[in-house]
Amino acid sequence: MITKANREKLVIGTRGSQLALWQANYIKGLIEDLVDIPVEIKTIKTTGDKILDVPLAKVGGKGLFTKELEVELMAGTVDLCVHSMKDVPTDLPEGLVMAGIPAREDARDIMISHTGAGFNELPQNARVGTSSLRRIAHVRNLRPDIEIVDVRGNLDTRMRKAEDGELDAVILAAAGIRRLGWGDRITTYLSTDIMISAVGQGAVGVEIRDDDTFMHEVCEHITDPATMRCIMAERVVMNRLEGGCQVPIGAYCRYEEGTSILRIDAMVGSVDGSTILRVSQTGDDSDPIALGESVVAELKDMGADEVLAAVRAATDAAELLK
Repeated sequence: MITKANREKLVIGTRGSQLALWQANYIKGLIEDLVDIPVEIKTIKTTGDKILDVPLAKVGGKGLFTKELEVELMAGTVDLCVHSMKDVPTDLPEGLVMAGIPAREDARDIMISHTGAGFNELPQNARVGTSSLRRIAHVRNLRPDIEIVDVRGNLDTRMRKAEDGELDAVILAAAGIRRLGWGDRITTYLSTDIMISAVGQGAVGVEIRDDDTFMHEVCEHITDPATMRCIMAERVVMNRLEGGCQVPIGAYCRYEEGTSILRIDAMVGSVDGSTILRVSQTGDDSDPIALGESVVAELKDMGADEVLAAVRAATDAAELLK
């Protein structure tokens, strides 16, 4: 048990979606096992939650799902923020740090189809829902015939669009579906050979004020070191390529079974699917940052900067979804 350091309570800041609340309650439970003070949850609406009728690629900007939470963290109205790591920009506001990352869930993408068809079995010209430029780049590269349909909203709403036949399929992250107890609704798990995951996908992060020594101690107890190292490597790729949620970049790092060796797969793609740059490297887990930087260097040698420049130069990002 950690001493309470003269605190009467701890307040967790989170978005109000079903998945975000699951994640906040998960972290709440971990913390309650460590401290002898009340832990509360405060829901905060973010820009990304308010704009549901516009593709994320068109909204632009960083921190669409984190900025408002960080404002309250800096103001001291909450003691920690809980995020999906794939939503967190690699550059945090001054004075804030990502201090806690528990063990990761399944990092893969999945597909839900009302017919039960796998990716390669989808009919010609199938309508597939996603709002992720990374997923769009992969899909168009493998199946140029598929029609992409932008879908936003909560997970259940998006899944039902496929289950009710409005769409042939939707592509989502496995972690959220499994955490909410809906794993039996998954039709297909998409291997990284088909689709490299988003940076941080499947991981939950705890952001705190850097000068909060008490919360640093708490986060040390709830962090899984292996997951933390993998996320560090992935976030280096995103940071050095100056990417974000609205850029087709993927990186997935994990341990080679039974070893201290990290393997990372990374990609940069054009949204029309004509170009997919893929890299796979291994390195010792003592320096995940160096591994991430090595991957970035190889991607840049392959032309990643030029591919990403073309994406950023689009006059109307919504057109990228067509």
